[in-house]
Amino acid sequence: MIVPGSASQALGAALAAETGHSLAAVDYERFPDGELMASVTMDDTDRAIVVAATTTDAAHVELLQLQDAVREAGADEVVTVLPYMGYGRQERAFEAGQPVSARAMARAISTGTDRVILVNPHEASVTDFFTVPCTVVDAAAQLADPLPPELIDPLFLSPDAGAIALAESARDAYGRGDVDYFEKVRHSGTEVEITPSDAAVADRDVVVVDDIVATGSTMSESIGVLNDRGAASVIVTCIHPLFARNARTKLERAGVSAIYATDTVERDVTATSVAPVVADVL
Repeated sequence: MIVPGSASQALGAALAAETGHSLAAVDYERFPDGELMASVTMDDTDRAIVVAATTTDAAHVELLQLQDAVREAGADEVVTVLPYMGYGRQERAFEAGQPVSARAMARAISTGTDRVILVNPHEASVTDFFTVPCTVVDAAAQLADPLPPELIDPLFLSPDAGAIALAESARDAYGRGDVDYFEKVRHSGTEVEITPSDAAVADRDVVVVDDIVATGSTMSESIGVLNDRGAASVIVTCIHPLFARNARTKLERAGVSAIYATDTVERDVTATSVAPVVADVL
């Protein structure tokens, strides 16, 4: 059965439809003292597939409760799908005495599951922190689904050279276009120059492909650069649309033409689902 966390209800339904599994009945409550309670009613206890993006501290607690609840319900096997893993970018301690938060979260999650499926972690090394088998799936190709079919001489841009595989996957799924990446030159602690490395952008539809949009600061600056260079349109695509604080406003003010994202983090810009690629490895 598919057991959705409260932050992943649409993805849970999409995964149920993709796999033919039924959806478990899940209740999310909060006691007067503020503590959470997630409870599950399951018809089939052969395997429980818990699908929960841990976008907040509360979502982490809820996930641990769901894992425990399906065990209490009699699940023979527990698979945990992490569409988005919170704290996954803190994969090392930058100073003595700081936690390796990704390791702490991975260890906690591992205690309640037999297997983990992780969608596009920002740092690939976090998989080493799980003490159960962890499978990574790449959802970048899904970002091509909502793109208009008539893009003009499309150019797919990644935020840096290290992430160019994301842009290549989206371009390959779309079927045509060039691939390039942004070069970042830091002039000071606060001033960063962002330019596409090689390709011309004038009069072209540019698709910026990223794994995460968090604060939107770098992305909005990139949009401004592309518009200044005469791009016909600038479309932002990302796998994990965190959109912290005023990130969405930053992108709109910068002149973005459209924003498309997956349902790893369910937002109003969600336009495609990672359910097919997750289903492939279940």
